[in-house]
Amino acid sequence: MRRRLYTEDHEAFRAAAREFLDRHVVPRMEEFLEARAISRDVWIEAGKQGLLGLEIPEAYGGSEARDYRFNAVLAEEMARVSASISSCLGIHGDVVAPYLRDLCTEEQKQRWLPGFCSGEIVTAIAMTEPSGGSDLAALRTTAVPDGDTWVLNGSKTFITNGWSADLVVVAARTTPGKGARGITLFGVETGMPGFTRGRKLDKVGQTESDTAELFFSDVRVPDANRIGEVDRGFIHMMERLPQERLGAAVSNIAHAAAILEETLEYTKQRKAFGQAVGSFQHNKFLLAELVTQIEVAQAFVDQAVQAFVDGELSAVDAAKAKWWSAQVQNDVLDACVQLYGGYGYMNEYRVARAWRDARVTKIWAGSNEIMKELIGRDLGL
Repeated sequence: MRRRLYTEDHEAFRAAAREFLDRHVVPRMEEFLEARAISRDVWIEAGKQGLLGLEIPEAYGGSEARDYRFNAVLAEEMARVSASISSCLGIHGDVVAPYLRDLCTEEQKQRWLPGFCSGEIVTAIAMTEPSGGSDLAALRTTAVPDGDTWVLNGSKTFITNGWSADLVVVAARTTPGKGARGITLFGVETGMPGFTRGRKLDKVGQTESDTAELFFSDVRVPDANRIGEVDRGFIHMMERLPQERLGAAVSNIAHAAAILEETLEYTKQRKAFGQAVGSFQHNKFLLAELVTQIEVAQAFVDQAVQAFVDGELSAVDAAKAKWWSAQVQNDVLDACVQLYGGYGYMNEYRVARAWRDARVTKIWAGSNEIMKELIGRDLGL
């Protein structure tokens, strides 16, 4: 079914994004796999191409697209190449960007946004803690005021871009005993005394993605690095999580669709018992089901993107898009592995890596179970 979400301008941007990826990313995937990170020169090149500041005003070096559909196009193209690339650049340009654009002071914007757009400042957001997971209101990292500074103590884990980030948006508790109403956001910069990073985490999938533990030991963060209002950090996060979850949904479906296309071609070429694997009735029916799942999920995600552009996407509908797209993605890729047979379990085949890479999407950006909890509450349950 023909998609009606994008205009000619979006498709022209897609062609430019695809050219960037084909030239600067695709040939180097093995290098990034070995390094467990994306090379900084790729970030710089992405900045030159105007891909990092789609949401940032031109005054600070951004593209100021003012249309989330450009974000969605870039997310789709990155996900078709690699879920890891999509997550790393997506955290920077699609997740952190709204915090900096909406909540920073003019001085902070002048200080951070030009480098953010050029790729000279790579960013991350640090919400998740070793003991907290999806329960953001229970975080234990603290920030205690001391004159015109805050003394930050605690740790974060599973932080995408955590190893290489120059600027990390950190959620910390500033008022004990207030639960979600006692959290504030801070911009912690590389080189601040007491800010250290643990190992690059050894993940099951998304190996190219730079993911790390972060530690804060009496880190003195100037109040000039506070992002947003004191004790309103949880509200700031809740207001922006729908966009993060929508971005995840866009990437999930694009990732699965790309691998399904490759699988379909494989089943046409691969022979067993004298005929193409895809021509067996079971496999034919299975492929029909997979294509339908992708197209139906895509239709809902497209509607969610349009709703976001129109300022109408609710947190509940974003939760629906996030959990359902992650479920469809994992179901489709598991079936693709099966269709490849033994080759589907070999790392040299993209389907195997994609299958591993996809598993985390049911966990991050709020686990699927938390998404269902949000939906259930909205149903009055």
